[in-house]
Amino acid sequence: MEAQPQQSAPVQAAYSYCEAVTGQQARNFAYGIRLLPTEKRQAMSALYAFSRRVDDIGDGPLPPEVKRERLEATRALLDRVRADKVDEDDTDPVAVALADSARRFPIPLGGLDELIDGVLMDVRGATYETWDDLKVYCRCVAGAIGRLSLGVFGTAPGAQGADRAPEYADTLGLALQLTNILRDVREDAGNGRTYLPADDLAKFGCGDGFADDTPPIGADFAGLVHFEVRRARALFAEGYRLLPMLDRRSGACVAAMAGIYRRLLDRIERDPEAVLRGRVSLPGREKAYVAVRGLSGLDTRHIARRTVRRRA
Repeated sequence: MEAQPQQSAPVQAAYSYCEAVTGQQARNFAYGIRLLPTEKRQAMSALYAFSRRVDDIGDGPLPPEVKRERLEATRALLDRVRADKVDEDDTDPVAVALADSARRFPIPLGGLDELIDGVLMDVRGATYETWDDLKVYCRCVAGAIGRLSLGVFGTAPGAQGADRAPEYADTLGLALQLTNILRDVREDAGNGRTYLPADDLAKFGCGDGFADDTPPIGADFAGLVHFEVRRARALFAEGYRLLPMLDRRSGACVAAMAGIYRRLLDRIERDPEAVLRGRVSLPGREKAYVAVRGLSGLDTRHIARRTVRRRA
């Protein structure tokens, strides 16, 4: 039986709150997080709950100036966590859980500053001319989450090339975020946001936008989507080099989360215009299947063999 970490009642309650938030809100990530041992699952839930708070501020209906104030207040809270100035009986359960996680694991909390910076880019209405421009945003809102998560996972003893693990975690985050961007093209356009690079949109005749359920007249929308899918697949291939460096359950968590997004990408590739009709998603049973594959190690072993072949 898995040993339970020693925690006070307030800390246990704080983690329970964060796990409830994760279970209710993390429609894809929750399947992977459940595969972790208790301490790591709790720490990942604390990271998710804090990140969810930041995202909710950015996505909410408040005026931009109020969003900026709240995001900076959240940064001030993060500074308290970083300085170990959050008491166990603090009234903010997310702060209590995150502070306890930061004591237990070498979490690079600066990644949460990057997340706040990325959401501030949203608040300012930033747009992106090139993929290099968009990568800056993706690294803030997703690559940083990969590096934060690696602080919880750690690398397996003796893992080859472990010094590059943060780079691979960052790249896997980029792959997931680009998949998100493709999935949410219509929703984002309806909210006045365009994330895909302007250079790519122009190349495929989509510079006039695509908020409706049909592409612009004369546009090669399918060509645009397939172009971005190839880019995401290349990022997945590079980011998956992280998996053999992780212990079994951490690898299962990452394989499950990434596997769900890879299947989303497959669906988008098969029917590019589906993203203009509504949000593309996987049924719960398929997500559960991907999680089971991750826990069995099938995906991790397959990727490890592929990595060895590439090195040879």
